[in-house]
Amino acid sequence: MDRNALQGLLESLVAGSVGMNQVIDMLGKLDIEDIGYARIDHQRELRTGFPEVVLCQWKTVSQATEIICKLAARTRPVLGTRTGIDVYTAVKEKFPEAKYYEMAKCLVVPTKDEMESKGNVLIVSAGTADMPVAEEAAVSAATMGLKVTRLYDVGVAGIHRLLNHTEDLQKATVIIAVAGMEGALASVVGGLTRKPVIAVPTSIGYGSNFGGLSALLSMLNSCASGIGVVNIDNGFGAAALALAIAESGKEWVEK
Repeated sequence: MDRNALQGLLESLVAGSVGMNQVIDMLGKLDIEDIGYARIDHQRELRTGFPEVVLCQWKTVSQATEIICKLAARTRPVLGTRTGIDVYTAVKEKFPEAKYYEMAKCLVVPTKDEMESKGNVLIVSAGTADMPVAEEAAVSAATMGLKVTRLYDVGVAGIHRLLNHTEDLQKATVIIAVAGMEGALASVVGGLTRKPVIAVPTSIGYGSNFGGLSALLSMLNSCASGIGVVNIDNGFGAAALALAIAESGKEWVEK
């Protein structure tokens, strides 16, 4: 049951066309679609605020395509990450409105309804080489209903580039800082704003970078406060955390 189905059920309850016991029975049923190699969770949005996301890497083209199409037939939007053009081509045959973001390697089957803005996220990246991870975060966040602003190539090698945009840091609800090499950008951003900062280490860097491990450890050891760290190259994870922070803040204001 997706959000629209739940709304319809509750409206029917209010109108008196269904009874309380019927509603309880329907809500108690787990909406899991078993297709053999995957169990598709059609109730994910009700629990977490966003439908199940499909990690396409390591799946076959047919597996990723079927899972995405099964989801798209029931709920929107649908997000596929680490997606190849071959999966997009197959999905687009069934859902022509599907979009592919090459740099982010993300596939989106969008909703036809206008989404309410859930908050503003500023995505800051250290260098151009970090853009694929930053774009995965940007596309994921936008698909989740966040308003995305990009501020790229403002790393510590030319810190004046970031300092020219300190006002942008204050306007955001959440900031995602994406950096490889030594990962210093997150600490600098954390020292310039009171807003929550999500640090994303990338696997970009020279030999002793150890595939992003040096950036990860630097971010974990940051002396700036208010910084949370996700795993290496995990742009999607940063977007999901940004959504949770934005929605939690909105709920707190409403209360």
